[in-house]
Amino acid sequence: MATIALNKSTEAVKLVRGAKKLAVRYFTTQLTEKQLEIQKTVKNFTNEQLKPYAAKLDREGRYPFKEIKKLADIGFMGACVDPEYGGLGYDYLSLALAVEELSRGCASTGMLLSIHNFLYANLVNEKGTQEQKEMFLRNFTQGCIGCFALSEPDAGSDVANIGTTATKNGDHWIINGKKSWVTSAIEGSATVVFATFDPALRHKGIVCFLVPLDYEGVFRGKKEEIMGVRAATACTVTLEDVRVPNSFVVGQPGEGFKIAMGQLDQARIGIAAHAVGISQAALDTAISYAKQRVAFGKSLSRLPSVQDRLTEMSVMVETSRLLTYRAATQVTTKNSAMAKYVAGRNAAAVADHCVQIMGGNGLSTKYNAERHYRDARGTQIYGGVTDIQKRLVGHFLLKENDAL
Repeated sequence: MATIALNKSTEAVKLVRGAKKLAVRYFTTQLTEKQLEIQKTVKNFTNEQLKPYAAKLDREGRYPFKEIKKLADIGFMGACVDPEYGGLGYDYLSLALAVEELSRGCASTGMLLSIHNFLYANLVNEKGTQEQKEMFLRNFTQGCIGCFALSEPDAGSDVANIGTTATKNGDHWIINGKKSWVTSAIEGSATVVFATFDPALRHKGIVCFLVPLDYEGVFRGKKEEIMGVRAATACTVTLEDVRVPNSFVVGQPGEGFKIAMGQLDQARIGIAAHAVGISQAALDTAISYAKQRVAFGKSLSRLPSVQDRLTEMSVMVETSRLLTYRAATQVTTKNSAMAKYVAGRNAAAVADHCVQIMGGNGLSTKYNAERHYRDARGTQIYGGVTDIQKRLVGHFLLKENDAL
């Protein structure tokens, strides 16, 4: 009898332990063999094709056409696109790994690949019709560049307030308005455009269009001069009575806001990975300098104050990387916002430490530290400002705990 009771008790303990085990949330940063191969391929590309020329590209503000073409040749301009349309069919984490490695060598190139993929190619691949994919996707995995036009002079974070209008005219739409900060619009072939068919409906009145940038009525402005990622370009795009067929509408009229928000969830993963790459570059730069520079009769790397800074930098890089990898594998608004918020903030802090460790040389344009510092700052702005990311995390945190 005692034996039977003991067995029942043991089984009960096993059941309880099993229940607790099931309740645990599992997450691993262990990459698959395929992802490790992708990481290695892009790392080699970065070391050979980007790092030696990144400073010059930045200094001259020269768009990396040659580098983008080479990335297209190995398939990364359609990393997550279905192979049927010339893509590689990768998952988001694989793309994030590529963005991170590219940004470690050249932040401008990493950002360009991220925006083209996460905001343009993935949108068309996942939400476009077969006709749209033939016209707006197939060539864009081979070298044509896609853009994303959402922000406006009076509507950045407040997406529902966009002023670009779309008026239905038979089986066509007439688009009028101005978009700001459209990355790669000068070099691009097509762009995603968001417009409203009824401003009174706010977010419920937004339409998502695919628009060729050489269409009549589309005017591209001059390149914006910005402090970081100088090899990338951004400009205003003005649309004056641009007439597009109904077949260029993605989804249904009124679904544009939902489409934009979903794509921004992806974009934050890309910018977070971009920030991690910049952070890693700053950490690598600081360590290399600290090993070589001698002060007080010893290398900087042996000074406790420098060791403390390097330690803080390393912790911040790894924290950002963990959050980014989780966001790429468990895609939610909260996860992507948290990853971008932390990665952007940490990138700026890591780059600041790098400049401080290098002292006067950290301020010199002869070294890479000041470039990393400038590049890092933008990661807290584009793709959604840090303040908004913090609000999003808080909103979903309270929602999950029934506290709203």
